[in-house]
Amino acid sequence: MDARHGSTAPPRALGLSACIALVMGNMIGSGVFLLPASLAPYGWDAVAGWVFTIAGSLVLAHVIARLTVLMPDAGGTAQFITRAYGPVAGFAIGWIYWISVIFTNVTIAVAATANLSSILPAIDRPGMGALVSIGFLWATTGINLIGARAAGATQLATTALKLIPIAVAFILLALMLGNGQAEIVPFPAQGFTSAGITASAALTLWALLGFESASVAADKVRDPARTIPRATLIGTAVTGLIYLLVCSGIALTLPAAESQSGSPFAAFVAHYWSPGPAHFIALFATISCLGALNGWTLLQGEVPLAMARGGELPRWLAGTNTQGTPVRALLLSCGLGTLMLIANSLQGLIALFTAMALLSTSATLWLYVGCALAALRFRLVVPTALVGLGYALWTLWGAGLVPSGASFLLMAGGFPFYAWARWEGRRFA
Repeated sequence: MDARHGSTAPPRALGLSACIALVMGNMIGSGVFLLPASLAPYGWDAVAGWVFTIAGSLVLAHVIARLTVLMPDAGGTAQFITRAYGPVAGFAIGWIYWISVIFTNVTIAVAATANLSSILPAIDRPGMGALVSIGFLWATTGINLIGARAAGATQLATTALKLIPIAVAFILLALMLGNGQAEIVPFPAQGFTSAGITASAALTLWALLGFESASVAADKVRDPARTIPRATLIGTAVTGLIYLLVCSGIALTLPAAESQSGSPFAAFVAHYWSPGPAHFIALFATISCLGALNGWTLLQGEVPLAMARGGELPRWLAGTNTQGTPVRALLLSCGLGTLMLIANSLQGLIALFTAMALLSTSATLWLYVGCALAALRFRLVVPTALVGLGYALWTLWGAGLVPSGASFLLMAGGFPFYAWARWEGRRFA
């Protein structure tokens, strides 16, 4: 992300518009393309879930942005927790964040497979879908093993394509509603239900993960104290509004059976337009998912590498090749993701996506809980931090006991590796 190409270039090259693009570019990935299928059973409750999620994300985004302004040299969001509560707490959050990245990659790979299944129905079978998803995991890992340049080129090639399915669906939705060819499901007589809103809010947050992106590039932002909070809030609000309109529109206008397609966007285009263009929409959605998977695969190597170099994970994971690629960390992360897919290979693609999205969101929420607590420790935007903490804990509850409990146990499961790393540090000191 460094825009500097020599000593004469300005040290801080990212302005407001560039930061907004950074936030939106990292948030718009795979989540939007399969969520209409996962949210369709919740009906209008999912619309309310989107509203709560957008509001909660804006609150948490503001908290993280203010922490970044306070500690621009922290070197990562997990370091906020380290400075507030010590290295053990910082390790716990860093560890579960790494695990969440692995689960995120699994979820994105499943989303790519599900969208492709509308073109190749044979892969929409338990076992086969998991096998194709594993293939996607290892393909993007192979690209990243070649080096950051290959990963960057792949990311550049897939970035623009991700907007095509969203734009087509949005325009088609507006046209069909305008001429009366599409009808929205009537609002239920019983109104909203708290259970449906709570459950759908956990799923919708999956699509908005990454709103803290501008904070990562704080040292390259002009006037970060003003630019980062504004870019974060604007980018999150605009992306959330796009998701709210498109996902809710598809879920509330498609027949229930068709909304459960592996590619809801393609099903929507096929229903209101033609099956031919629908195949292209599914293909673009698949490419978008793979682009997101490529970017997150880079993270699943860099996060454990940084932790190993910081003495929080065993030194073995700090190894790199001559190009600086963290080969061991990438292979280990991909191997863990593969095991997760094998363990859940008998589920259908929609069920598998929903389960993995909830688990990934639950794991990431611990980072947001930690950041809110860090803000409270530093007495920074205290009212906002309290609201953000309440929202994060509420969403953990909404994700369900199994995924949230599993994410907590996974966080605790990292401490043997922390003890190993500390023992190595004393031994080689």
